[in-house]
Amino acid sequence: MKKNNKILGYTFIAALGGLLFGFDTAVISGAEKAIQKYFELNDVMHGFTVAIALIGTVFGAMFAGKPADRFGRKKVMIVLAILFGASALGTAFAHNWYAFIIYRFLGGLGVGGASVLGPTYIAEIAPANIRGKLVGFFQMNVVIGILLAFFSNYLIANIVDVAEWRWMLGVMGIPAALFFGLLFLIPATPRWLILKGNDQQGLDLLKRLGVNNPEEQQQAIIHSIHRENKVEKVRLFSKQYKIPILLAFLVAFFNQMSGINAIMYYAPRIFEMAGFLRESALSHAVYVGATNLIFTLIALAIIDRIGRKKLLLIGSLGMTIMLGLAARAFFANVDGDIMMVIYIIGFIAFFAFSSGAVIWVFISEIFPNKVRAKGQALGSLTHWIMNVLISWTFPIIAERFINGGGIAFSIFSVAMLMQLILVWKFFPETKGKTLEEIQEEMGAKQLSENKPEPESES
Repeated sequence: MKKNNKILGYTFIAALGGLLFGFDTAVISGAEKAIQKYFELNDVMHGFTVAIALIGTVFGAMFAGKPADRFGRKKVMIVLAILFGASALGTAFAHNWYAFIIYRFLGGLGVGGASVLGPTYIAEIAPANIRGKLVGFFQMNVVIGILLAFFSNYLIANIVDVAEWRWMLGVMGIPAALFFGLLFLIPATPRWLILKGNDQQGLDLLKRLGVNNPEEQQQAIIHSIHRENKVEKVRLFSKQYKIPILLAFLVAFFNQMSGINAIMYYAPRIFEMAGFLRESALSHAVYVGATNLIFTLIALAIIDRIGRKKLLLIGSLGMTIMLGLAARAFFANVDGDIMMVIYIIGFIAFFAFSSGAVIWVFISEIFPNKVRAKGQALGSLTHWIMNVLISWTFPIIAERFINGGGIAFSIFSVAMLMQLILVWKFFPETKGKTLEEIQEEMGAKQLSENKPEPESES
């Protein structure tokens, strides 16, 4: 029991990176309008200012793996904690736009690195029978971090009268300092120790973690590392993988075309555009974060019973309706109507219940073992690039066009209608199937597509 408690403790510490990930993602929503005014930004520069952290996230996710393999997951996570802290304090005290951009980029590097190394660390210390739940705890912390950011913004707006945006961004230094300090209490992972040739240290750690048959597990890790070293490099972009590549691209593309991060990054502004006062707008953003958390929990509890495809179909239909109703309200110039809050929160509920919960599970299932890591990277890269584009262009559309809010939400609604059709027509259901069964079915489907049509009789 004590050994399991150790693993739970280490998981909690590593998952704090997820909480900082979520906090950094959402905290800008309460500050972005004041930042635009303070630095006198036009709509393009304003969008870029919000998107720069996401650009950092792309680079952080792409390049975190190699230093983690060389120096260890723990040491690189310590560096990430420093980046989070530097970003929080740097943006809080920045007095010119260029410094602000640099510090937000550093925070993005932290987010991208944490999104890779947090789950990796947890997976490498967790017993097989509870690995899924423990790795899922990282994703749960991301959602909790988003809620805390919205709540923190609301509290600060009601307490601080001057330069509130600096406090909103600076407060992230507190969990960053906590993350930094606690990381010194966790060990390296057994797999990394064995990867670096420290077989005995890896075995000792496996014993301390309470792993059943630690000697056998040590040999399995050694065998796995040798097997990976012998595997020839396989090209992802080849004809045989065209179906999983297309599916991974589509699920990541539409995940962002729903407009989810336009709402996460600009929630208070959207509510102000709909006629709500700033204080009300910030409190409504808290409801957005709470709804996101509740419906993520529901989805994770039932995803293996309901299935990935059904969740996507239900969510696509619900998001299409809610986004369409929100667009209509914008075009009708509804001023401060509580129905707008219901539409936005309804959208968040359907998103968290479907696309938010399904995306990473689905992508991890549709690729064969030998290209699964590359397929996951493709989906992640598509997701983050679309995230940058949406967060950058949303304020441009909202500010440059009459009824810009209505135009943006109409685009998001049409995109969800397209997703509904594509999921219904082409997406496979992966629920309850082994990875091998999924590959066999998709392979058979591809063979049937490549099979030449019989010649018709003349």
